[in-house]
Amino acid sequence: MKPSIFEPSSIAGMALKNRFIRSATHESMADEHGAPTEALEKLYVRLAKGGAGAIITGYAGVQQDGKSSLLRMLMIDNDELIPAYRKLTDRVHEHGTPVILQIAHCGRQTRSAATGFPTVGPSPIADFIFNEDTPHELNNREIETIIDSFVSAAERAKKAGFDGIQLHMAHGYLLSQFLSNHTNRRRDKWGGSTANKFRIVSEILNRIRQTTGNFPVLAKINAFDNRKRGMRIEEAVEVARLLEFHGCDAIEISSGVVEDGLAIMRGPHPPMEALFKSNFRFNDMPTLLQTVAAPFIQFAMRSPKPLHGYNLEAAQSIKKAVSIPVISVGGLHDLSDISAALENGSTDYLSMSRPFIIEPNIVRKFQESTQTASRCIMCNYCALMIEVDTVKCYYGRLP
Repeated sequence: MKPSIFEPSSIAGMALKNRFIRSATHESMADEHGAPTEALEKLYVRLAKGGAGAIITGYAGVQQDGKSSLLRMLMIDNDELIPAYRKLTDRVHEHGTPVILQIAHCGRQTRSAATGFPTVGPSPIADFIFNEDTPHELNNREIETIIDSFVSAAERAKKAGFDGIQLHMAHGYLLSQFLSNHTNRRRDKWGGSTANKFRIVSEILNRIRQTTGNFPVLAKINAFDNRKRGMRIEEAVEVARLLEFHGCDAIEISSGVVEDGLAIMRGPHPPMEALFKSNFRFNDMPTLLQTVAAPFIQFAMRSPKPLHGYNLEAAQSIKKAVSIPVISVGGLHDLSDISAALENGSTDYLSMSRPFIIEPNIVRKFQESTQTASRCIMCNYCALMIEVDTVKCYYGRLP
C-alpha cells in the first residue's frame, strides 16, 4: 500500500503527523548573539499550528568565522544560547511538531566584512559572488576544530530540546565545498576521491554518534549543480550511500550553489528590484548603472528549467540507492504534483520553503481541501531581501 501524504509517520523515532516538512529557511530573526527571538518563536508556532509535519530551522552557525553575511543568522556556537533555544523548542512541542536544528558553516560563501574573520575553504578558490577575499585553505588542525564545532553544536541542540539536527551539506556552504571538485582541489586525505572528500562529514557523523547516542541526524545534500567539476548525480548517489553507512537517518535532496544564480530557488523572472535593493554588490550602485547592468545580470541569474519539482528525478535515483528516508525539496507547490511524487516512489517526504513563507498554514489548507496549490508566484523576492530584512512574502513587489 502506497503511503498517503497526510498519514502519520516517523523518522528515526520522530513522530510526524504528515509527510510535509518545512525546509530550512533563513529567517533573519536571531538577536545580536545568534539566539532565537520571540518573533522566530511565533513563526514556528504558526507553522506548527498550520499543519507542518516537522520544522527544520534556518541554518545555525557552528563557528563565528562560518557565520552568514545575511541579516541576523542563528548561531549555536556556545552554551549560553541553549536556554533561548529550549524556550523555542518547548513552544513548538506544545503543538506536537518535531523541530530540527540545521547546523552549518558558510566557508567561503560569506564575507569577512560580516564575520570579522577571514573566509575559509578546502582550497583557496575565490567564489564568483563572494569574491572580496580568496578563502584561506584550511589546515588539518583547523578542519579538526570545525569537526568538533559541528559535534558540539549537535550536543547543544540535544540539550536544547531539538528532536534532531540536519547537517547543511548543500548550496555551496562549507561541507558542500568539501564534497565538490569545483571547490576542493586538495591532494591530502581531505580531497581527491569521494571517500576522502566525504571524510569531514564521516568524522562529524561518527563523533556525533559517540557523544549523543541515537540522537537523530539528517543531512541536506546537493544532487547536482552547474559548476564546472561540480556535483553530479552519480557522485551524489555515492555520497548518499556513505551517509547511510555512517548512520545518517534521512537525506534531503536539493541542488545548486549561490554561484549558479537562481538555481536553488527557481522562478520565471530574476527579481531585479529586490536584488538592487538588498544585495551588497548592487545596493549602492547608481541608478543609471543599475539600468545598464540589469539585462546582463538577468541573463546570468536566470533559472534553469524546469521550475517545478526539479529535484525529484535525482531524489528517485538516490532513493533507489539507500534504505533511509529521502526528502525532496524544490518547486513542489501543487498538491497533485506532491501526491504523485509520493505515490510514484520518487520520494518519501516533501519539503517546502517558499510556500510556508506566504502561507504558514498551507498544509492545513491542503488537508481541509480549501486550497490545492500554493499562492507563491516564485518571484524570489523573499530569497534576496533576507540580506537586509526579516523573511516575508513580497508577492513580486517591494512596499
